[in-house]
Amino acid sequence: MKAIVRPTAALQGEINALSSKNYTTRYMLVGALADGTSTIRFPAHSEDSDAMRRCIRDLGADLIEEGDTMTIRGFGRHPKPVRELNVGNAGAVLRFLMSVAAFCPEVTFVNAYPDSLGKRPHDDLIAALGQMNVSIDHNNGKLPITIRGGHPKGGRIQVSGNVSSQFLSSLLFMTPLLDEDSEIEVLHDLKSKVVVGQTLEVIRQAGIRLESSDDLMHYRIPGRQRYEAKEYVVQGDYPGSAAILAAAAVTRSDVRVLRLEEASKQGERAVIDVLRAMNVPLTHENGIVHVRGDGKLKAVEFDGDHFTDAVLAMVAAAVFAEGTSRFYNVENLRYKECDRITDYLNELRKAGADVEERQSEIIVHGKPEGVEGGVEIDAHFDHRVIMALTVVGLRSKRGLTIRDAHHVAKSYPQYFDHLRSIGAQVELADQ
Repeated sequence: MKAIVRPTAALQGEINALSSKNYTTRYMLVGALADGTSTIRFPAHSEDSDAMRRCIRDLGADLIEEGDTMTIRGFGRHPKPVRELNVGNAGAVLRFLMSVAAFCPEVTFVNAYPDSLGKRPHDDLIAALGQMNVSIDHNNGKLPITIRGGHPKGGRIQVSGNVSSQFLSSLLFMTPLLDEDSEIEVLHDLKSKVVVGQTLEVIRQAGIRLESSDDLMHYRIPGRQRYEAKEYVVQGDYPGSAAILAAAAVTRSDVRVLRLEEASKQGERAVIDVLRAMNVPLTHENGIVHVRGDGKLKAVEFDGDHFTDAVLAMVAAAVFAEGTSRFYNVENLRYKECDRITDYLNELRKAGADVEERQSEIIVHGKPEGVEGGVEIDAHFDHRVIMALTVVGLRSKRGLTIRDAHHVAKSYPQYFDHLRSIGAQVELADQ
């Protein structure tokens, strides 16, 4: 599917933020790992959360949805033996379930997206599981991956945090269920510490006891624990809303986005600070972000590691800011559905943006007058790239056509509907 994005001068209206993908997948996982029936209110519906739904069912969870409520009867530490699991293009789901699969005799994670998830490395988690009496066959650290477990053991575990925090989160979910106590040491750096905070929040809500160091590099996890069956409420999603807010920022707008908690532990909540620093007129009260955009932005510098999944949307806004913006400490963007630095910036240049890259930085020389556009560009099968390029298209002089735009459904299936509901000129067409 192509998205034909036409220049749009003004946006106006109100949107309910979609539910958080990160919290939904985590709540579903702890529900599956619990003994008993858990309830999740307002679960997200996206390709990623659907992948978690599909896989925990395959592993033996009973899952029922009625309206905005999901109930899960979990399998605890005894998932059903299954030969294959297909996580689609959902990297976090794959990594979380690799540790859960260690409780099974043998499970193969298939390579359904060789041009996207199939290119992403998982060596660090493979190495950590290898320390736990788990045998793994893999394709140079990539899919397909076969886990031969059945009897994972705790103890002292080391895992690198250089590439992704998801490897650590995966171990944090499964180690409380082991017979032995565990101690996890994170080697090197730890990317996306804020997202680890979300994992710890959910695990503790589910009744698990553990100790973590202030820098999140060391953990002590008692074994022989059980996840409690609980009721959870999913909050609104900042990463997806970031693109809506960026679109409002670069146009004349009067846009309200609801269900965005001021005290949220989502790192992408930082987009409010980024947009304020760009001089975007906005308020954030009672869970409502209200943007009255005038399209006049100024350049900023921010550490992007704190809001990884919203960096691309903020870069899109910075394309139209006065001055040079810099988003640094973002190397982990290279290891997502695509290389979100090189691939994304190549498409921005086609649209007329003036951008540079370093290994761990994105530099944007803003063009307040706008960019030319008028070209067809590649989404690289990446939902975050699609959303961010749409923002640029709205402020371009001749619009943009984005190929493979249907991949936005990975996290935000309603994205184009929501944009059009506030006046964005976007047409969807077959490729």
